[in-house]
Amino acid sequence: MGYKDVFVSQTNVFSGFQSSYEEADYVILGVPFDVTSTFRTGARFAPNAIREASLNIETYSFRTALDVEDLQLHDLGDLHVSTDVNKTLEKLSLVIEEVKVNGKIPVVIGGEHTLTLGVLKGLGDKALKTAVVSFDAHLDLRDEFMGLRLSHTTFMRRAKELVKPARIIEVGTRAVCKEELEYAKKAGIEFISAREMRAAGKEAIIKL
Repeated sequence: MGYKDVFVSQTNVFSGFQSSYEEADYVILGVPFDVTSTFRTGARFAPNAIREASLNIETYSFRTALDVEDLQLHDLGDLHVSTDVNKTLEKLSLVIEEVKVNGKIPVVIGGEHTLTLGVLKGLGDKALKTAVVSFDAHLDLRDEFMGLRLSHTTFMRRAKELVKPARIIEVGTRAVCKEELEYAKKAGIEFISAREMRAAGKEAIIKL
């Protein structure tokens, strides 16, 4: 028995196709967590909503010529979360680490941004070679917000400090504070504003 058996419960299955865990190349994990959200909550409902939506779309992609039916997917279910951010991130990191050690690629459905920290921690040394690409109007580089140093507004700064991924790229920035801009430049975090993104076009952004 592993962490995935203790900290995760089965729910609806993504796309309706389920390989065994042993055969799977990709392992899906839902994390219904939005405790630090401050403007609008509800991200905790996303894992189940995305699974339900996946049951009503065609599985074949014209663009990639791939069919989801041909992929070896296993949906673990949802992580057991609590109102304690640190405990939830620790559980998440342990499950991700187990999935990684088993030679599988984790696909995490959140949930709020803070969960990224748990995923990166679970990747261990692989995180040092990982590029984190964030599509967001905000940089989420505050040192603290409303007395919290660990939240959806600070998680990218904590990632840079604690996990040190190889590269951080933030795409679509349009609402920031001076402190965040200063930190981004000092820490070597790349960001493309929403205006720059529209001007450059998606192909230029993809090449980054």
